[in-house]
Amino acid sequence: MSFVTHLECANCGRWYDSTQVHNLCTACQRPLWVRYDLAALKKNFSKKTLFGRPPTIWRYLEMLPINNTDNIVSLTETITPILEVKRLAAAFGVENLYVKDESRLPTGSFKARGMVMAISKAKEFGITRVAVPTAGNAGGALAAYAARAGMESYVFMPEDTPAINRKECWLSGAKTFLVNGLITDCGRLVGDGKKSKGWFDVSTLKEPYRIEGKKTMGLELAEQFDWELPDVILYPTGGGTGLIGMWKAFNELETLGWLKSKKKPRMISCQSDGCAPIAVAFEKGERFAKKFENAATIASGLRVPAAVGDFMILDAVRQSGGTALAAPEGDIPKWMQLAASNEGIALCPETAVCLGALEILLKRGAIKTGERILIFNTGASQKYPEAVQEKLAKIDITQPIDWATI
Repeated sequence: MSFVTHLECANCGRWYDSTQVHNLCTACQRPLWVRYDLAALKKNFSKKTLFGRPPTIWRYLEMLPINNTDNIVSLTETITPILEVKRLAAAFGVENLYVKDESRLPTGSFKARGMVMAISKAKEFGITRVAVPTAGNAGGALAAYAARAGMESYVFMPEDTPAINRKECWLSGAKTFLVNGLITDCGRLVGDGKKSKGWFDVSTLKEPYRIEGKKTMGLELAEQFDWELPDVILYPTGGGTGLIGMWKAFNELETLGWLKSKKKPRMISCQSDGCAPIAVAFEKGERFAKKFENAATIASGLRVPAAVGDFMILDAVRQSGGTALAAPEGDIPKWMQLAASNEGIALCPETAVCLGALEILLKRGAIKTGERILIFNTGASQKYPEAVQEKLAKIDITQPIDWATI
């Protein structure tokens, strides 16, 4: 049973019929929220209902938009672990530092959450052809789930997208195109081709359901922390769907009365100074972000110079008492190695930016050393071989080995 009542524009508030296919609000071209009958949900869905359910995102089915479970297109979206990282915490001088490792999901990143929901809902609507612009992991996730659903998929990506992302799209059968531009240019191509190709646009926040998949990150961590949320969440922000989705989850859980406290985390939007439209807008006190010119970062998922949900990100950050900031692009490899060498956790370059942001905020006093701090690792570092240039010593087995140098 679905508790969805309608869709609602996040900007102008216009309502839409949830039984029909929609992209952006037709009045203002902004994203749509999925709205639920939370009063009915509160009566019919309790924490006890979760007991014994499989450890996947589908344990929260009543809070998700799928009407018929036969339409779920799954690769088993497991609950991802929260790892306490004591040595990394000591390196920063903090007491309670945690990493939620999204690299355990299908296709190796958090994008699986959004795409499984979007593709499952597309199947429910009878859609058979989908398209997406991507800077990396979203394309691979779309291609995999479209293949699982038997759908035709099209992926448009900047030509300098990491090689592994290009290969995984092709392997999954997506019609994959390299574009001499940024993700915004790829998005324009997807929009321009809708009429002639008849595909459904699954771009970030240009359909209502990827955010509902990302919302499960917030539902999960709330349950994992026994319904008492951390003080601070640092989240790498490109399109921002995950941050927005989590904030939506926390508000819905509060309405259901599931949280032990009304105090919610301060949401920290983390970007690289090579592409920081949200950080710039936050500093200027603006609700809408201007396009970031000459965007360049090895954290491909953060290279989003203009996000359609910019105001939703900034609203969530401000409502939570958080902040948005940019960390130095040049420090990304250093932070990746620090995490891996101290904890064995393969942080993606996007998440490495969060460590840079943590260092800055600790110096400012914006984060206290005794607070519970959670960082999202949104993908596996192994998917970004171009991001790190390793320095390895060589051994010539034809010569005597000087063990003192090893």
